[in-house]
Amino acid sequence: MSSSPGLSRTSSSEWESLGLRGHVAAPGWDEAVRLAAVTCSDGRKIVSESLCDKGLVRAVLALAQRLLAHRRPQKSFFETLIRSLIILCVAIAVVLSSISVCDGRWLFARGQLFGLWHFCTVSNGSVLKCVTDLSLAKVEGLSVGVIPIRSMVSFAVVVAIFGLELLMVSQVCEDANARRKWSMGSVLILGSFLLSATGVLSFSILVKDHLTFTGFTLTYWCEFIAAFLFFLNGISGLHINSLTHPRNRVGKI
Repeated sequence: MSSSPGLSRTSSSEWESLGLRGHVAAPGWDEAVRLAAVTCSDGRKIVSESLCDKGLVRAVLALAQRLLAHRRPQKSFFETLIRSLIILCVAIAVVLSSISVCDGRWLFARGQLFGLWHFCTVSNGSVLKCVTDLSLAKVEGLSVGVIPIRSMVSFAVVVAIFGLELLMVSQVCEDANARRKWSMGSVLILGSFLLSATGVLSFSILVKDHLTFTGFTLTYWCEFIAAFLFFLNGISGLHINSLTHPRNRVGKI
């Protein structure tokens, strides 16, 4: 669609006579003029120094506004890079948390291995014997307390996956609701942090009598790092969304 040279060459007095003088300096006006191409009643494009009528001008502006509203806002390279890194870090956190929950063996102390799903003992120096009855660990409240911990850390992974999906969709399909999807995804990631952190802290409290810094297993640290990444990227996602605003929109006329 070609632009109308008559629109861009219209004098200030002509705009004022049509009651549209104030819109000439409005943001997006020049782009609206470039995008709009209208036809007079005689079928020819406007090439004269004056406009056909006031109603035609308003039709031009309405058309240009609809065209601009469907255009994707231009993002800076830095903003795109930050959002991509947030998505990447959330994906890494989901993988780490999934591995940690599936393995579930979080603490090794005094020849015993405490976990979310199993209790293991080391016999004869190398043989590992595991049972699912956590009451055999003889830790007060472990067999009952580990049930909500399992639920929290498992649900944290599910919530994080949905949050990650919203983050990716908001970047691939940049429609009018893209910013809202990004915000919802960031909130879900923060929810995953709360669930993961609560689960890690609760487990540590249950086995406090057996705690040693070197006793924590690799899968425990995976869950700890995942919770930290959920927090960091959830906060960062909300923050960058508050710093950026939709661009290239024609104001309401």
